[in-house]
Amino acid sequence: SASAALSPLEQQLLNEYTKLLDNLHRLSAASAQLGNAPTAEMMDSLRMLERKTGLVFTLLKASVYSMVLQHQMNTELEE
Repeated sequence: SASAALSPLEQQLLNEYTKLLDNLHRLSAASAQLGNAPTAEMMDSLRMLERKTGLVFTLLKASVYSMVLQHQMNTELEE
C-alpha cells in the first residue's frame, strides 16, 4: 500500500493536509452561506433606511421652507 511506503512523518504531514483541506471546504461552505443570505436582508434594511432618510430630509426641507416663509411674512409686516 502507498501509506506503507511513507515514513511516519510523511504520513502525519498528509493527515494534516487532509484536515486542512476539510477545514478549507467547511470554510468555503460557511462563507458562501454568509455571502448569499445576508445580502438580501442587508439590501432590505438599506432600502428601509433610505426611505426613512428621504422622509427626514423632506420634513427638514419643509421645516426650513416654513421658517423662511414665516421670516419673510414677519419682515413684510414690519415694513
